Parts: sequence; C-alpha cells; structure tokens
Amino acid sequence: MKIVIVGGGLVGSLQAVYMAKRGHEVHLFEGRADIRKQPRYTGLSINLALSTRGIAALSEVGVHEAILNEGLPMHSRMIHAHDGRQTGQPYSTDGQAIRSIDRRNLNEHLLTQAEQYDTVHLHFEHKLLRADMRKNELTFNSPDGKVDVTCDYIFGCDGAHSQVRKSLMRHARVDFQQFYIPHGYKELTIPMGEDGEFQLKPDHLHIWPRSSFMMIALPNLDKTLTLTLFMPFEKFESIQTPDDVMQLFQDEFPDSIPLIGETKLVTDYFQNPTGPLMTVKCKPLAAFNTVLMGDAAHAVVPFYGQGMNAGFEDCLYFEQLLTETNGDFDAAIKKYATERVDDVHAIADLALYNYVEMRDLVNSKWFLFRKKIDNMLHSILPSVFIPLYTMVTFSQIPYATVIEKHKKQSAMIDSSLALLGVASAVGAAAFAAVRSGVIKV
Repeated sequence: MKIVIVGGGLVGSLQAVYMAKRGHEVHLFEGRADIRKQPRYTGLSINLALSTRGIAALSEVGVHEAILNEGLPMHSRMIHAHDGRQTGQPYSTDGQAIRSIDRRNLNEHLLTQAEQYDTVHLHFEHKLLRADMRKNELTFNSPDGKVDVTCDYIFGCDGAHSQVRKSLMRHARVDFQQFYIPHGYKELTIPMGEDGEFQLKPDHLHIWPRSSFMMIALPNLDKTLTLTLFMPFEKFESIQTPDDVMQLFQDEFPDSIPLIGETKLVTDYFQNPTGPLMTVKCKPLAAFNTVLMGDAAHAVVPFYGQGMNAGFEDCLYFEQLLTETNGDFDAAIKKYATERVDDVHAIADLALYNYVEMRDLVNSKWFLFRKKIDNMLHSILPSVFIPLYTMVTFSQIPYATVIEKHKKQSAMIDSSLALLGVASAVGAAAFAAVRSGVIKV
C-alpha cells in the first residue's frame, strides 16, 4: 500500500512510523526544509507538555523511552502572586507529572525514527499545490519543479491552515469552523543562572495569573525556562516603547524582571513576534481515501497542553481501528471520520475553559476549596470520582466522556454542598433560637 502523508511535523512524522511499522510504503511531504539541518531560532514555539495520551501513542510504536528521557517532569503548578509569593498546586494526589518537551527535539527524533524504515521516504521543501481526493492525486512544488504523485491513501497532517483539508472540502461535504480568540502570545526566556542552574524550580509549571491575561514558564534541558506571555491583542498593541514593557512587568510580573534581565526582556519583547491563537473544528474527519489528523483536523488553543497529545492520540486511535478491522483501511477511515469527532471537539472546548482557570480561577478561594474536595474524593474513591484535570491529562478516557463525567460529578458535589449549607444554616438558626430562649429544651 502506498501512503502519502502531507506534513512533517509532530503528528505527520509519528503517523509515518505507524504506517511503516505496518509495512506500507510511506512518502512524507513537508513544505519546509529538513529542520534537522537548520539553525535554531526562538520566538513562536510554545513549549509542549507531554502527558498520558501522548505517551501511550509513542509507546505503541516503541519510541517513548528516548523522548521521555529528554522531558522534564512537572508535578504541579507554581502560582506567582504580584508580591512574589509562590504557591504550589499539585496536579494529582499521587505525584503524577506532565513533561516539558522541546518541540524541535521531539520533531527531529520522530523524523529520524521514521527514516529508520526502508519503506519511508522523506520529501522536504515539497509544498502541496493542489490535490484531487477523488483520484488520490496530488501535486507538489519542489526546488526541482512540480511533482505529481498518486497513492492509495492520504493523511493530512499539515497543521491548522491545512491545504489537504481545503482540498478535501472542495470534493466532500465537510463542515468547518475556525475562530481566533482575542488573545495572542509572545515568547520570552529566563536564562540559566550564573551558578549554571535553573533560576526557578524546574519541577513546576510556573504561572503568573492576572485575571484577563497571564504568563507561564516551562523548564528546558539547558537550564533555561521558556516564558510565554498570553494577553489580549489590544494590550500587546498598547505597548510601544521599552518603558511600556518595563512598566507592564513592574506592575504585573515584578519577580520575573531580575530573572530575565531588563536588557534581555526589552530586546526579546520587541524582537519576538506576537502570535495568534485559534481553534479549528471540522466534521467529518475523513472522506474518500483521505484522513485528517492533528491540527489539520482539530487545532486547539494551548491551555490544556493537549494539542500534541490529542494529535498523537489520533495516530493511536486510527491504529486501533485498523487492528479492529483487520487492516481494512476503508472500514477504519469510515469509523474514524465520525467516531473521533465528539472527542476532538470536546478537547477544543476544554482548552478554552482551561485558559479561564489558569489566568483567573487559580486565585479563587472557591476554586481552591473545590479542588481540595475533588482531590479528597479521588483519594477515597479513586475509581469512582476522578478530577477533571486528572481525566484529561492522566487518563485515556475519551474527551467527550470526560466532559459528561465531570458534569455529573460537579452536580453531585454542588448538590451535596447545597444540602450541607442548608443543614448548617438550619442548625445555626436552631442553636441561636435555643440560646435566645425562643426554643426551650
């Protein structure tokens, strides 16, 4: 079977490994040059958080160990207040951790893994010009001119602005929705300390929540931390001078200034671009002999750290369908097209919710109280009550099922707290009545 994969990013390169492992002839086309041969740059690459779903997909094809060894475990959030106080919020009650992963290192590793198979052919600097999914015909523009390709099946793994998806929509009834949130992001860096160590604890995801915006920091293997500032575009646009930058950080993130350094902060702020954040939903996720995966099928905002994990899970999900259908691609595609939709739409919605939690709710006393109740119930009834974050990040429960289960659990807790509140109020009133002599005992 001849398989064409368009897009040599994280999901495309992993899918190439999956298909090669099944013995298929795989041609992976990537519009960019081979990143393994390119100089490094910073500015628009949000650090990745690898968790259970992504690890499971990597494990299925045996590429997880080396990748996990390059990841730094983060066991909790570390909340930075305006006055510099830091408060930890563990992700779980049993020490589970997400792993900070360098996007480029991971992509390079997966490309190299795919290349180990004799049946895999990597074609860089091949940009998709057009495709006819009804005939399985594609045309790419390469340094040597146009290249026409035919195949048996196509996997579109070419990102949020997918050309494969656009081509598929010309020939199939694919519903499509794209929307930007009013916030953008900018990448900054906390360098390694003078002592050669991290300047912040590396086993945490650091968050500076500021209600309508926030900044986060994830650790890197070279002892630096990647900062990502998320703010409304109008706030970004209001900052025009070095003094504006310093005023923002002195007002909102004062403890980060000595860590970054004033000169580096101003330089990086104006040198690094401000990127947009978008959500993409489509339905179905496949048609004819073409399958959409990763951001091409379901781009999500990064606030649950599930974009990569959900994309990797697409690869595992399709592999499981192939196993279930005894390798029948047509049957697997038909099932994937509709059965995966609810889950990827669910994680898109969850990611949008988690931005509110990260930038605002983590400072709420009620949120922290509810989190303690969730963790207590999970400790007592681990298989019955599972906190939302645990279900999303540390399980393989389908995303849509996660939302349903969370709603039921929340309703149960709210009802119990309401009853407890009523009972407490009645008890207090009765006690006051007794004390005042209204009720005699």
